[in-house]
Amino acid sequence: MSTRPLTNEHFMKKAIHQAKRAAELGEVPIGCVIVCDGRVIGRGFNRRLSSHSTLAHAEIIAIRQACKKLGDWRLEGCTMYVTLEPCQMCAGALVQSRIDRVIVGAPNPKAGCAGSILNLLQMKEFNHQVEIVNGVCADECSALLTDFFRDMRAREHGRGVSAANPPESDQ
Repeated sequence: MSTRPLTNEHFMKKAIHQAKRAAELGEVPIGCVIVCDGRVIGRGFNRRLSSHSTLAHAEIIAIRQACKKLGDWRLEGCTMYVTLEPCQMCAGALVQSRIDRVIVGAPNPKAGCAGSILNLLQMKEFNHQVEIVNGVCADECSALLTDFFRDMRAREHGRGVSAANPPESDQ
């Protein structure tokens, strides 16, 4: 058994594993784990397509699991590791859950609310602020997304699907 301390990279690799699970299902590869006292208590990966739900973000799924595991809605003393900077919904859930820290892999320039567009996690007006650490395994996290969308565009191009030539509808 190893006695070396567990690092941010160690837990981000677990979040990356979750993101890869999403990609295997054709979902946007975003993964998340929540850690308390050195052990994972919540896991999630993006499931918006398969669940037909806007709410099925990796962070929300992991928060639900962690709260159930702890038997409390408060996640004080916990750290979230997520491969992509949280959106406004997830950032709000993090503040509401009272989680202590969020470790972010890749920035989210189109929807990021942990500093890219705005920073909901550290607004002094809220009753709780969340510590943010950015850029852990950033290259690997970014590559997952870049590769996924490149492959998706290639598949769509191969089928001739585009805005000018959408797929046929049953209607």
